[in-house]
Amino acid sequence: MQNIKIGFVTVSDRASSGVYEDLGGPAMQEWIKLALSTSWQAVPKLIPDDQATIEQTLTQMVDEDGCCLILTTGGTGPAKRDVTPEATMAVCDKVLDGFAEQMRAVSLQYVPTAILSRQIAGTRGSCLIINLPGKPSAISECLEAVFPAVPYCIDLIEGPFLETHDDFVKAFRPKHAKQKASE
Repeated sequence: MQNIKIGFVTVSDRASSGVYEDLGGPAMQEWIKLALSTSWQAVPKLIPDDQATIEQTLTQMVDEDGCCLILTTGGTGPAKRDVTPEATMAVCDKVLDGFAEQMRAVSLQYVPTAILSRQIAGTRGSCLIINLPGKPSAISECLEAVFPAVPYCIDLIEGPFLETHDDFVKAFRPKHAKQKASE
């Protein structure tokens, strides 16, 4: 049985310096706990809004820690310090535009400022990296919208086989791609 690792990165100057509590990181972890029936280990990080630090953190989480999925929160707006998408793009082999398109479309149902969100998703090796908004409710809304495609995406990049709690979120896989986790 392989040790499946999932990274959770909160990008925030204020939370990383202790000015306020990180709510995004725990919200992402809680959502994944509810979503996945496959056992996994959390690799959490709380870092400042600094492009080099974000790039180094993401690279380490994939190349050294062996994460198959990394979720980030924070740093996706238009403010000068918001550089999470740039850092993510710099470390990814491929960008998957559909994730960002779907997350913004869903977020627009709740707030008109969703058009200001610049989150992206991409792959590095056998890891999928997804930038999420900073607000816990928006994290949940966006994950609900895109997560059905996440396990199959990880299959395609030769990551581990992730199974979901179908009553919470049902992973979509084409019939030819379905397998049992024991295979």
